[in-house]
Amino acid sequence: MAAARPLVSVQKSGDAAAEQVLMPSVFLAPIRPDIVHFVHTNMRKNARQAYAVNEMSGMQHSAASWGTGRAVSRIPRVSGGGTSRAGQAAFGNMCRKGRMFGPTKTWRKWHRKLNTNQKRFAVASALAASALPSLVMARGHSISAVPEIPLVLDSATEKLQRTKQAIAALTEVGAYSDVEKAKDSKKLRRGKGKMRNRRHVQRRGPLVVYSEDSGIVQAFRNLPGVELASVERLNLLQLAPGGHMGRFIVWTKSAFEKLNAVWGSKTRESTQKTGYKLPQNLMSNPDVTRLINSDEVQSKVRPARSSKVRRVIHKNPLTNLGVKIRLNPYALTLRRAELLQQERLATKRAEIVKAARAKKTAANKKHTSAQKAKNFARINAD
Repeated sequence: MAAARPLVSVQKSGDAAAEQVLMPSVFLAPIRPDIVHFVHTNMRKNARQAYAVNEMSGMQHSAASWGTGRAVSRIPRVSGGGTSRAGQAAFGNMCRKGRMFGPTKTWRKWHRKLNTNQKRFAVASALAASALPSLVMARGHSISAVPEIPLVLDSATEKLQRTKQAIAALTEVGAYSDVEKAKDSKKLRRGKGKMRNRRHVQRRGPLVVYSEDSGIVQAFRNLPGVELASVERLNLLQLAPGGHMGRFIVWTKSAFEKLNAVWGSKTRESTQKTGYKLPQNLMSNPDVTRLINSDEVQSKVRPARSSKVRRVIHKNPLTNLGVKIRLNPYALTLRRAELLQQERLATKRAEIVKAARAKKTAANKKHTSAQKAKNFARINAD
């Protein structure tokens, strides 16, 4: 992991001597996309405004049901006459000009409460993910020219006053290409949002985190896609836009050094969050295959069983002759006698049928000869 490095270089302008600072413990926090997504989803709901349809919409008719017996449905119908509207169905959600089903109300549960520890866990995970170049690139940021992730600038950056100074500072460390990417991505929003004061959309650029605002907000705020945040007020909606971790963060040195005080570590409490310590990984080594095959585990595992246990399938002796013979050997003799008896009966039955058919055939032949002779005599007599 890139975040496991003990030191991070501070990028300075010009030919100033290089400097290194310790990597804060928050960058080694567990990366939990599930917690980040859950917290982000619920936090986004807290900015919603209530909306609802007019409670009288679709109900402003003088309508009543005709009741039964008129071969029409019992839906309320517009009263009166002399117009095509009279007699038409009203009020129902299936009716023309009727109300909607379940009209929306302003007292819907719009906002969501979140546990403080969950919110802190999500922010810590998002910070840890921002220190991994693979996750930052996977999120779509342009960091190919950036010398190091996390990117730390000199504290003098907080005293910049002009936007052209901010552009020069980002260009010097190769971070301005991400700003240009965000600028080039601006386009018209799809759908009806164009009519609702959110006409354009664009991608997110770098997030600049500072310790003290000595002009840095005014210098960076007009750059497209760039957002600013105080190190003491980090927001998950900025650290993981859309619930996707890996935001490209540009730190000032003073803000970077303050992270240990704000977040503490796994063993040391934070100085700003009462009694809070960073969450620990459930598993220090997630390679389960390596753990199972290690000498420590294999030395305690019993040898593999080579003998195979053959399970006996219990069969019904009433339907299975082989099992029945094992239980009662005389059953084979009975079965043979039964088959021989069936064979004798079948032979005898076949002989009886054959004799009956022969007798019937002889009778038919005799009857046919006598009838022929009688017919011949009658024809001669005529």
